[in-house]
Amino acid sequence: MSETPSTPVDPTYRDATLPVAERVENLLGQMTLEEKAGLFFQTMISMSQDGGLAPADPVFGLPSNEEYVIGKGMTHFNVLGSAPTAELMAEWHNSLQELAATTRLGIPVTISTDPRHSFSDNPLAGMMAGPFSSWPESIGLAAIRDEAVVEQFGDIARQEYLAVGMRVALHPQIDLATEPRWGRQVATFGEDPELTGVLGAAYIRGFQGETLGADSVATMTKHFPGGGPQMDGEDAHFAYGREQVYPGGQFELHLKPFEAAFEAGTSQIMPYYGMPVGTEYEEVGFGFNKSVITGLLRERYGFDGIVCTDWGLISNDDEIMGEPFPARAWGVEHLTPRERMVKILEAGADQFGGEAIPDLLIELVQSGDVTEDRLDASARRLLREKFVLGLFDAPLVDAKKAGVIVGSDAFRAAGEAAQRASITVLTNTATDAGTPALPLATGQKIYVEGIEPDVAGEYGTVVATPAEADLAIIRIQAPFEVRSTMFENFFHQGSLDFTDETIAHLREVAAAVPTVIDVHLDRPAILTPIVEAPIAPVAIVANYGANARALLDVLTGAAQPKGKLPFDLPSSMAAVEASREDVPFDTKDPLFRFGHGLAY
Repeated sequence: MSETPSTPVDPTYRDATLPVAERVENLLGQMTLEEKAGLFFQTMISMSQDGGLAPADPVFGLPSNEEYVIGKGMTHFNVLGSAPTAELMAEWHNSLQELAATTRLGIPVTISTDPRHSFSDNPLAGMMAGPFSSWPESIGLAAIRDEAVVEQFGDIARQEYLAVGMRVALHPQIDLATEPRWGRQVATFGEDPELTGVLGAAYIRGFQGETLGADSVATMTKHFPGGGPQMDGEDAHFAYGREQVYPGGQFELHLKPFEAAFEAGTSQIMPYYGMPVGTEYEEVGFGFNKSVITGLLRERYGFDGIVCTDWGLISNDDEIMGEPFPARAWGVEHLTPRERMVKILEAGADQFGGEAIPDLLIELVQSGDVTEDRLDASARRLLREKFVLGLFDAPLVDAKKAGVIVGSDAFRAAGEAAQRASITVLTNTATDAGTPALPLATGQKIYVEGIEPDVAGEYGTVVATPAEADLAIIRIQAPFEVRSTMFENFFHQGSLDFTDETIAHLREVAAAVPTVIDVHLDRPAILTPIVEAPIAPVAIVANYGANARALLDVLTGAAQPKGKLPFDLPSSMAAVEASREDVPFDTKDPLFRFGHGLAY
């Protein structure tokens, strides 16, 4: 950092009675180039386990909290991981804000987070709930098909985030899941554009309220202009998934949910990694794409909020869990980091996600490659949101109160009710007595797989083998291909076919005893060999993130299944491979249609 200016700080920007625009201009006019540059970077930061500042994190290659705030002058962070309790999370946040307050201008930090209320554990896409209330994944909220439930979720998550100091949600993800193999559709609302728009808007209202303010959590809606049509379903985190294709000519369709998000007032937008192929737009990643960010987002839609790139578009030296993870600079791989940074700014973005290199931005201004006026345009947006969120006026949170709010009994009950409601009954065949298999009678002898025996024991007597049982209940995960690196395997990609071994095992159990199969549909698994088995399961149900009690409550009739499929379930991989990546409901003769779901 450069030498601190000797001019006394004018505290006018701290006057909460003044209009936000006036406060922004007062502060911006006092900022050095170095202080402005610090605003432009948002990257992962470690949370301590004891409420104090966190040291460097060698697993993810992250510097200490102090190095980020004091050494680099940064003020926006995506928090990685969790602490054992909400109180400790809040205390860590306060420690970080107190550190920021020691800087010359005392600009408070803004903490963002990936989703952390559900059942995913992917360091760069979503985290398990920990002390927060647990809900179905977004794809499960779509299965419920009730915008009031989605808005309730957003409001509860808002309260829990606020309690621990998280002020930006790196979600919702309103991409259309039109490619059945895509590994990120679990965080979407499915493949229907109308449903996605309605639920995405409800989600934004829950987090932000009708207008953004001191009680809001800002939403960074993603991934503009729609990340669903990945070629062959391969994700753009990786070089083999860099291309987004539109064989059905449906680029415009993927914009529809974003129009609903703009109407709901989303505060921020994140473009995706992918590069559009065969369209009118430049064939470079969307974060570098002026025709998309300026031409489409800024000019056509009039969006004047913050645009933050997806993580890691510039630097080539990233590592994740000890494995190389080069920049996702699709279409501009030949450019230097310096040239990539210029191109992102020229495209119209305000902030570099997953980067922590303010010195490079400073060099660009000093060399004349980027004007300070260009920095000021984005700095105004970034500062404006800090003021609107009330961070300058009340940067600290009440740690004791956090322990009461986060994961409260009422919030947990609401999340578990949503888990139960999302369960989707796909088949429910008649028994020998002529009645449907579901709901199940309690008190039977049960053989289980994928369910803790002590939980299953609350509903019947658990036995060790199918031969001893009156009934089998088996929970399975939708299939995916194992890839070469640990990080790739956080993204479930590739074939949707179950292995021959899995099919044989399920058929063997179903032949021995009436069997119920529950499939976690993070992607639309191909169930044809299970449904059409010589002795099929008596019932097949789907979940999208639900604990064992939620499932068993539904199976035994203590709760009603309300879920409807948020996407088609294809009949075969041949049908998937023949479908067009950008077109919804495009696989031939699907086994189960969007909206299918039985009740009892």
